[in-house]
Amino acid sequence: MNNAAAFHALHDKGFLLLPNAWDAGSARVIETLGARAVATSSAAVCWAHGYADGHHLPVDFLITTVTEITRVVSIPVTCDFEGGYADDPAEVARNVARVIDAGAVGINIEDGNEPPERLARKIAAVREASARAGVNLFVNARTDVFLKGLAEGEAAVAEALRRGALYREAGASGLFIPNVVEEVHIAAIARGCGLPLNVMARPGLPAAAALEALGARRLSSATGLARAALAALKTATTAFLETGDSDALSAAGGPPSDYNKLFR
Repeated sequence: MNNAAAFHALHDKGFLLLPNAWDAGSARVIETLGARAVATSSAAVCWAHGYADGHHLPVDFLITTVTEITRVVSIPVTCDFEGGYADDPAEVARNVARVIDAGAVGINIEDGNEPPERLARKIAAVREASARAGVNLFVNARTDVFLKGLAEGEAAVAEALRRGALYREAGASGLFIPNVVEEVHIAAIARGCGLPLNVMARPGLPAAAALEALGARRLSSATGLARAALAALKTATTAFLETGDSDALSAAGGPPSDYNKLFR
């Protein structure tokens, strides 16, 4: 409950830089580097378990991941909940109760290609489930208007605001809009949505200070950190397979770190 209040407070003032982890190890490292909260990335968690992103991950794997993360960090944890892993709002509510029991104090839940009214019903069910659990869950409603190109330009802004109002009325705590990068669009949505605006790290997105000035409250790294880690893995593995150079492999790992110490 304390972490839930702390996570809500991070959206009340200032600007939240939110790194996305994929397992307990990545989350613990992120915490040691000064993050004020940590999120999961649905795609990165899927990849870590050998699944493609997009509702393919068994929900039990998600719950296990959240449980492992919350066991090793003390900062608030928010979970990428995709579409709730069900179409039925009652089943979504049962799933989110398990996420809360695992220790998460926030979720992202998305509309994707679904009618926005369906997500609104899911949000209402999630809000009721969190109330029963006694946790003020931060429900970050994600709309994919920009990500999926459901509209363009000013029409996309208008549609995002329409959906945002629907989700706010259903009980959303924040509005998440992946793939919006134009300053004029960010400012218009932040000004009109009535919720803390979350954007996703993308090429061409303004820097954090500019985003804050535009009215956004949160920037998620999304798959960025996982992709960076996988790119480093590919580079180091390629070099090792080509040369078998132990000194180069050791140097690729950076200065010696006692990772065991992080989990004692």
